[in-house]
Amino acid sequence: MSQPAAAQAKFLTGPTMGHVIVMTATGSIGLVAIFMVDALNLFYISLLGQQELAAAIGYAGTLMFFAVSIAIGMTIATGAIVARALGAGDRERAARNGGAALVFIGLAMTLIAALIWPNLHVLTGLLGARGETREIAVHFLQIVVPSMPAVAIGMGASGILRAVGDARRAMYVTLIGGAVSAILDPMLIFGFDLGVTGAAIATNISRLAILGIGLHGAIVVHDLVRLPDPRALFSVARPFFVIAGPAVMTQLATPVGNAYVTAQIARFGDDAVAGWAVIGRLIPVAFGAIFALSGAVGPILAQNLGGRRYDRLRSAMRDALVFTIVYVLVVCAILAAFAGPIADLFGATGHARELIVFFCVFAAISFLFNGGLFVANAAFNNLGYAFYSTVFNWGRSTLGVIPFVWVGAQLYGAIGVIAGWALGAVVFGIAAVIVCFRVIATIEHRDDAEPPVGPVPPTAQSPFTSAKGATLG
Repeated sequence: MSQPAAAQAKFLTGPTMGHVIVMTATGSIGLVAIFMVDALNLFYISLLGQQELAAAIGYAGTLMFFAVSIAIGMTIATGAIVARALGAGDRERAARNGGAALVFIGLAMTLIAALIWPNLHVLTGLLGARGETREIAVHFLQIVVPSMPAVAIGMGASGILRAVGDARRAMYVTLIGGAVSAILDPMLIFGFDLGVTGAAIATNISRLAILGIGLHGAIVVHDLVRLPDPRALFSVARPFFVIAGPAVMTQLATPVGNAYVTAQIARFGDDAVAGWAVIGRLIPVAFGAIFALSGAVGPILAQNLGGRRYDRLRSAMRDALVFTIVYVLVVCAILAAFAGPIADLFGATGHARELIVFFCVFAAISFLFNGGLFVANAAFNNLGYAFYSTVFNWGRSTLGVIPFVWVGAQLYGAIGVIAGWALGAVVFGIAAVIVCFRVIATIEHRDDAEPPVGPVPPTAQSPFTSAKGATLG
């Protein structure tokens, strides 16, 4: 059904800070809920009393992050082509774009899952997993990998909901998925005594919930999905993959860097990997609002670019960065105050406890710069400079990780790895923000050009997290 243009592009009017706060707040609820469930999942596993189990979940999460990052890149393209059509007032084209994008996501992720599944032993071995820990990780992944297409399509549907500005229903996608997992995790892990197998089954069922809720919102509520005929599919392919290609490359940078960190951490034993796994779950819970912010600012920029409201681009970015600074400082103060109890909650000892406390007290402040990088990447994608987001993300995940982490490991062991990972964010976060505002300054002089578009950056650039914790909010 048709709607007035104003209803289709709600971000063209009103205070940009208000849009940033509303979109971030609603996105945060869903994201933090599902990340909290992800953390509880690891907490339940830790109660089983085997350090190898927590380490195995860490290795599995690192590998799954690669696959989910590809899905995130395609979700970026989905949100972009739908938001641009809505911003231009063409709802029918937005629906065709949405339908074609979900087809592309489903086909691509099915192929990727088929390639990953038979090679799980090799892939986990490359991350440093050995012995029983490796077998547990492979077992978990053998159950979880086949559900990758389902969660990816659900993520794409959530991207459509955010493109239309329906933050509430986009929140429901992850909120309900998290609720399903919260109920099933303890039931299957302890009630049915399934351990890691139960955690994997709960993950799959929560992914199906994400798929169902996302498609209901995109298809039934907003009528923004049209299954395309071959000709329409071909016509959408070029604009989709023009954005999806660099977006996927950008998103793959983060798991590459995280895989290197995991491999370095593995040198110091399973307890160090278990500590890194806890950090990987803690980050999205603590900084979920920053991940939601990076997703929230995408459709705001996309709609205003589609509507040629260049005056609102700079104010949206400025407001997003102000929000980042205030939020990160508050969260870091809380983490530092409760570092010990957080480590105790997961029963962490030895290297695991040292790493968790060090992160809470010192390394967490790096999210001032990671947050700036996330938001800047959103601007680069939306303003037609996706190459910059690719450069900065790969720079952060290679030059901003490998030398810092290697030196840290040589000088200070496992803690040095975490310190090096955190320090690398400073350089690339500052540089990305500076370049971002220079790019925005050029946009106002392009009124006579067709405005390019891109969408939301990822919500899950945390060190490693399960795929259910890497969905868009």
